[in-house]
Amino acid sequence: TLWWLGRAGFVIRFANITFYIDPVLPEPAPIKHADMILATHAHPGHLHPPTIIPMLEGSKGAKLILPKSAADHAHAAGIPYPRMTTTNSDLRVEYFKDNLYARIYAVPSAHPHLDATALGGYPYLGYLIRFGRWTIYHAGDSVRYDTLAERLRPYNVSVALLPIGGKNFSVNEAAQLAEDIGAKWLVPMHFEPGQENDFVTHMLGQRPHQQFKVFQVGEKWTVPED
Repeated sequence: TLWWLGRAGFVIRFANITFYIDPVLPEPAPIKHADMILATHAHPGHLHPPTIIPMLEGSKGAKLILPKSAADHAHAAGIPYPRMTTTNSDLRVEYFKDNLYARIYAVPSAHPHLDATALGGYPYLGYLIRFGRWTIYHAGDSVRYDTLAERLRPYNVSVALLPIGGKNFSVNEAAQLAEDIGAKWLVPMHFEPGQENDFVTHMLGQRPHQQFKVFQVGEKWTVPED
C-alpha cells in the first residue's frame, strides 16, 4: 500500500513494515511508526531535515538510508551519524521485522549526469524496494541513461515511481522506461500542476496497455493483487 505525500514523497507499507521515501511535510509531525526513512539525494526537496529529524525522534528504531556522499550534509543539518545507513550503487540494505523481510537495492540516478566519484560514490540514487513478490522502484530525480533499463529489468518491477517534467523524464521517456523494464504499474511523481493531465492524455492515447495510477496528495492506494 502506498500514500503520496506530494512531490517525490511516498509512504510504502507492507504488512507492518512502513518505509518513508523523500518525505517533506509542511510542519513537523509526531510520526512514531517509521521503520526506515529513505532519501534519494541531498537536495532539500528529498532530504528534508525539518521533516526527518522529528521522524527519527518519534520512531526510535528507524534509520535514514541515504547516499554515502550525503552523510556529512545530513549530519551538519542535525542528523546523528548513528541514525544513518549509507549506501551506493549495487549495494543492498536488508530489513527484518518480526517474520518479515525487506530488501532495498540502490540504483544510480542521472541528474542530469551520473556524477560518481571514487570516494563519494553516486550522489543521486533510486531505490528498488522488495517485499515478497512486489518490487517498488523510486527513481528520485533522474533522466534516462543507457544502462538504466538493463539495471532495472531483472527486478521485475511491480510499480515504477518516476519523476516527470523539468529536469527529469519527459512523459514519453517515463512511459517508455516502464515498458522497457516490464513495470506492471507506472506512477508519475514530482510533476508541476497540470502536467498530470499531459501524462494521462499520453498514456490513454499512446500507451493503452500500460497500467498507471495518478495520485492525489494524501491518497492511499493498494497495488492490485494481479
